[in-house]
Parts: sequence; structure tokens; C-alpha cells
Amino acid sequence: MADNYTIPKEPTLQALSTIIQLHFEKTLEKKRAVDQQKKELWKLFQHFFLFLAIVFTAQVLSPRLQCRHCWVPIGLLTLSNLIFYVSVAQTLRCISGFKYQKRCHKLTLGLATERFRMSMSGVAAEDFVRDGYEVHYQEPPDSYFGKFKRNWALYFGFLILIYMFMVSSSVVLLCF
Repeated sequence: MADNYTIPKEPTLQALSTIIQLHFEKTLEKKRAVDQQKKELWKLFQHFFLFLAIVFTAQVLSPRLQCRHCWVPIGLLTLSNLIFYVSVAQTLRCISGFKYQKRCHKLTLGLATERFRMSMSGVAAEDFVRDGYEVHYQEPPDSYFGKFKRNWALYFGFLILIYMFMVSSSVVLLCF
């Protein structure tokens, strides 16, 4: 007896179409979440720099602050920097998580799309049915995390430079 096992194309194509639609929607959802977190990060920076402008203006315009009082604005700036660093770290953690999830959905979407094409041509329909109409969730390689580490290093290097500038500016404004 010949092994002429035929697989109906409709259930395969419908299952793949559903998987593709789901991962496409999830990819768009994660992109919107990343965009929202980036807006939040931008707002944090705007508020922080506005606060710095107010502190420096107060230092310049205050006739009572002298060199012996420079610990007050430096302490205030240090505390504000620590709060800002924690806020930025939390926002960056969210952005990194959403980007990672978005990448996973894009990889899964790509695999499902490839299987859809193969099923349309009838090439791998048997393999797909044997796998139970599943397209397993894909994850990027470990090297993908290097991108996030570079971004964190860039942001925190920038924040450290801002802190050093603030402290040195306060000393110059009050002591010289």
C-alpha cells in the first residue's frame, strides 16, 4: 500500500494565519510599549534638567550662599541624581524588556510566516501537522543582550558626566 497520506491544507493555513496574526499584534503592542517608555524617559530628562536649571539659578542669584555652604547644593544635587538614576534605571529596564519581547515575537512571526509559505506550496504540511499545528516561541541568541548592556553603559556614563559637571559647577559658582 502506498503511503499517500494527504493533509488538508485549510486547517494548516488557518492555524498558521492565526499564529501570524497573534504575533504580529503582539509585536505592534510591544513597539507601542517601547515608544511609551521612551516618551517617559524623555519627560524624566526634561524634568531633571529643569530642576538643575532652577538649582543653578538659585545658586547664582543667592547673595547668602558662600563657599562654606557648598555642601547644601551638592547634597541636594546628589540626592536628586540618585533619585533620577533610579528612575532612569527602571525605565531602561522596562524598555529593554519590551524590546526583548518584541524581538521574540518578531522571530516567532518570521518562523510562522515561513511555515505558512511552505504550507502554501505543500512542502512541509506533514511536518507541521505532526508538530500539532504549533510554532514554538522563538528567543534571540545570547549575543542579543550585548545591545542592552551597551545602551545602559551609554546612559549611565552620560549621567555620571552630568553629576560631575553639576558638582564642579556648584563649587565654581560658590567658591570662585
